[in-house]
Amino acid sequence: MKHLFLSVALILALSALSNCNQAQTKVSGTQPSNPPAGLEFPDPKTMSKVEKSDEEWLQQLGKPAFYVLRQAGTERAFTGDYWNSKEQGIYCCAGCRLPLFDSATKYDSGTGWPSYYQPIKKKYVAEHSDMTLGMKRTEVVCARCGGHLGHVFEDGPQPTGLRYCINSVSLTFVKSE
Repeated sequence: MKHLFLSVALILALSALSNCNQAQTKVSGTQPSNPPAGLEFPDPKTMSKVEKSDEEWLQQLGKPAFYVLRQAGTERAFTGDYWNSKEQGIYCCAGCRLPLFDSATKYDSGTGWPSYYQPIKKKYVAEHSDMTLGMKRTEVVCARCGGHLGHVFEDGPQPTGLRYCINSVSLTFVKSE
């Protein structure tokens, strides 16, 4: 049984490594060259904050998204809508629709959550130290509405070496035309 577990773990690790190596090497940190119609890419320096009461957020988001975005929860791995999506487009904050991640920077990390090696604009996400669960992590939140998105780790593919591990429920997707 021990050997079976080790074999499965090795296969999963090699699969994740292979997928990381296949990540695209686009590093722009700017607005995509052909964004879907209707998306706004505000200047981070002048972008206004979105503030609402808990009751307003709950009504807008529903319980699962409220739990993640407003209470820093986490959805279960391999259950979200986008962890395995291969569609082309832009992933936006489910709270305020700020464009956060381009599908061109998405890759299969093998974790069960959507993973990206960089945001559309670095200033569209804010990072905070997170010491919950007895470990040191870096929390990622939407810079406009403060919604919890997930965490960023330094074990991602090149060109950045980062893995933005994001909850699907904290995102909405706008498909490219």
